[in-house]
Amino acid sequence: MGLELSYNDGQTPLNDEEKEGLRIVTITTTEELNEFEQQNIEEAMLWLVSKKLKPEVILTEKFLKDLHYKMYAKTWKWAGEFRKTEKNIGVNYWKISTELKILLDDCLFWIYNKTYEPDETAIRFKHRLVSIHCFPNGNGRHSRLIADVIIEKIFKKTLFTWGQSNLSNTNPIRIQYIKALKTADLGNVLPLILFSRQ
Repeated sequence: MGLELSYNDGQTPLNDEEKEGLRIVTITTTEELNEFEQQNIEEAMLWLVSKKLKPEVILTEKFLKDLHYKMYAKTWKWAGEFRKTEKNIGVNYWKISTELKILLDDCLFWIYNKTYEPDETAIRFKHRLVSIHCFPNGNGRHSRLIADVIIEKIFKKTLFTWGQSNLSNTNPIRIQYIKALKTADLGNVLPLILFSRQ
């Protein structure tokens, strides 16, 4: 039977080889996959709760890979590994480490020089991270969780609300989120910042 996925606007399709990395062969639909991934993500969130993390720990390739692994390792064999294929979004896969290093260094600079307000720092980082598109799947959810980690662990502020909706499903809130992302792609992050606190 196999895994039959449907994709919403803004989601990146998996190729056949990436689909073969599914650990639970009884999952066959997008809904089942989303439900199982959400359980894994909640476990990753619990793992983060007790952690005291400094910027120099959070803003590393190792931490970003470790968090992705915690979020998806029970679902995907390639969890925590950078993608090895081209996608409809993101940099060339062979540029991921370089572009990520530039982003990590930029964000450390923003934090220590107070270049932006805390919300803008976290949202700019989230937007650029998802634009790099490090992983085969889960980049949006991973980047939102990293933004939450930055805002809570580094700036000691409350977590973002992200429209208080499941952004994996097509609904008016997701449409608004995608519109804010596309506006950020054009250089204006304000709608994405406002959405994150809605």
